[in-house]
Amino acid sequence: MATKQSEDAPRDVSDESQSGGLLLRIRRFKPEEVFTWQLAKTLAMGQGLAGLICGTAISSQYLASSFHMNTPMLQSFFNYALLCVTYTTMLLCRTGDGNILQILKKRWWKYLLLGLVDVEANYAVVKAYQYTTLTSVQLLDCFVVPVLMILSWWFLKTRYNTVHYIAVSICLLGVGAMVGADLLAGRDQGSTSNILLGDGLVLLSASLYAVSNVCQEYTVKNLSRVEFLGMVGLFGTIISTVQMVILERNEVANIQWSWQVGLLFSAYALCMYALYSCMPIVVKLSSATAVNLSLLTADLFSLFCGIFLFQYNFSGLYLVSLVGILIGFIAFNAVPTPTDRTDTAASSTSSICEESYSDDPNRQSTIPNDLPKREAAVRITAEEEEQQGRGEMEESLEEEQRRGKKKRASRPSRSLGRGSGDVDVVAIICSTKM
Repeated sequence: MATKQSEDAPRDVSDESQSGGLLLRIRRFKPEEVFTWQLAKTLAMGQGLAGLICGTAISSQYLASSFHMNTPMLQSFFNYALLCVTYTTMLLCRTGDGNILQILKKRWWKYLLLGLVDVEANYAVVKAYQYTTLTSVQLLDCFVVPVLMILSWWFLKTRYNTVHYIAVSICLLGVGAMVGADLLAGRDQGSTSNILLGDGLVLLSASLYAVSNVCQEYTVKNLSRVEFLGMVGLFGTIISTVQMVILERNEVANIQWSWQVGLLFSAYALCMYALYSCMPIVVKLSSATAVNLSLLTADLFSLFCGIFLFQYNFSGLYLVSLVGILIGFIAFNAVPTPTDRTDTAASSTSSICEESYSDDPNRQSTIPNDLPKREAAVRITAEEEEQQGRGEMEESLEEEQRRGKKKRASRPSRSLGRGSGDVDVVAIICSTKM
């Protein structure tokens, strides 16, 4: 019984310490440290990106419903062409390592794969609407967030805390509330011709978007935003042109152009161009995961616009969904995501230690000030020993002269040799220390 009580006592103490630490954290919580200007700017810019996605959704819906057009590659082509004209031209005007020729010489195949991934991600999600329902697309499109977190953990070495997982769960619950509101309002639109194929296309699109966003975060934070957009614009234009000629040449040839059609295509292209241009800025401020959490409100903005444009029915769950997504986004950004750099930290620590040893003025000042003192003390002792040896030699010579014994003349030379040997040994020690 005594042993059980002794085992339970440390557990009770640890539980009390944990609860006390949690209460202490709650007491020390300061809202001004969480709700900073940086968080407000990131939130505002993220919602601006969601508004641009809303613009692309509305223009695409008008093209499909009012003009019966199904040309996703043509719409993407205009976006990539604008990126190519703007940012690829900027790379052409650069000199040195930032020039487009140097970039293509070093990593052209990487940007080719990135352009292919980005183009197919846009194409797959648009194509999925022909086979599955809007509800399935909205639900499965959230698959990009966990895939993005896994890829960021694996490649970018980003480490997430418990708060981040709770925040992501809150955002996904907000999306669930939005989908529930759609079902209650009878907005389960879309085709059901091949639900399995459509859901697979949505999951494929989400995975490809996650890969593209991770590459975007790495390139923006380590290389250049202009380089990323210029290369995506270049290879995206080439790939979308080839794919449009193969898959959509009949649809493009049958388009009946008018100013309304031209305006909708222009609106879609400009919204996508602004989205691609501004998204790297927000990614650099926060992370690709945080940006995608913010983009979950894009469907809500489309629903709010659809209430006025397409006579959708309003539901209070839409507001619940919006509040939930915003709370999750704020909670995710309130706690920083550290980066695991153990290897680089170890190497940098060793290099810093070496640099501090060689470059620290205090250390340099202590070394010259310390060693001369020691060397001077050693020299003083050596001189004293030498003087003592000479004194002994003189005394012995005087004694020998008095006594007339010449056999003892060699003993002072030994003491002299011993003293000079000590001086040599001390000198060697000093030289080795230096």
